[in-house]
Amino acid sequence: MISAQALSKNFTVKERTSTFALKTKTRVVSAVSNVSFDARDGEITGLLGPNGAGKTTTLRMLSTLLTPDSGRATIDGADLTQQRAAIRQKLGVLGDAKGIYWRLTARENLIYFAKLQGMSESSAAARAELLISELGLSALADRPTQGFSQGERMKVAIGRALIHDPQTVLLDEPTNGLDIMSTRSMRELIRGLKAQGKCVLFSSHIMQEVAALCDRVVIIAKGRVMFDGTPAEALKASGATTLEDGFVKLIGSDEGLFA
Repeated sequence: MISAQALSKNFTVKERTSTFALKTKTRVVSAVSNVSFDARDGEITGLLGPNGAGKTTTLRMLSTLLTPDSGRATIDGADLTQQRAAIRQKLGVLGDAKGIYWRLTARENLIYFAKLQGMSESSAAARAELLISELGLSALADRPTQGFSQGERMKVAIGRALIHDPQTVLLDEPTNGLDIMSTRSMRELIRGLKAQGKCVLFSSHIMQEVAALCDRVVIIAKGRVMFDGTPAEALKASGATTLEDGFVKLIGSDEGLFA
């Protein structure tokens, strides 16, 4: 389970004072401000928002890649800032950088990351074989991943994220760039994680995906939580008849919706 309480993150950016000026000025940009929500075991929680809303920054904080400026969070009872090593062992993360070594085969990638998680050679090999079968990678398992399609690379990346059988899984735009069949396979995989009692938190700006998968949605716009509840509650709160229309009403704009 994930429990986030008032997470905030600012970034300092440099800007030129004019088009031809060499001098720069700095300003502070709020990427995430007081974000709070819970993601429960045995449920799929969608982190929903337009591009630039703060979804990826939130996921990076929860995965310990970024340190929050304020607020706190716990993952399976471990504190985000005080127990970072413990959290990394509990998490499976599919980020925007997929983390696949192209010179290694699919099997070698999975075994390598299993060993990084402290698994023995025999346990790593057995777990890799199981995931290769479940992900439909048997015909590709011993080929270098350099020639893999986007969908095939994504399968290896999700295998890497799941190699240590984590209880909590973070997925950042998991179907981005996938074809229809690969997208369907990814959705079935996510449903399978829920059936195993996992806590699944994934970000998306695709309404159909959220409607098809999510037990709960957390809608973020401009770094703030605009709604937290079930899809049915989102429709009720917005007075809309579709999740897409409800999303637009709850964030107060359709800007970036289809970006």
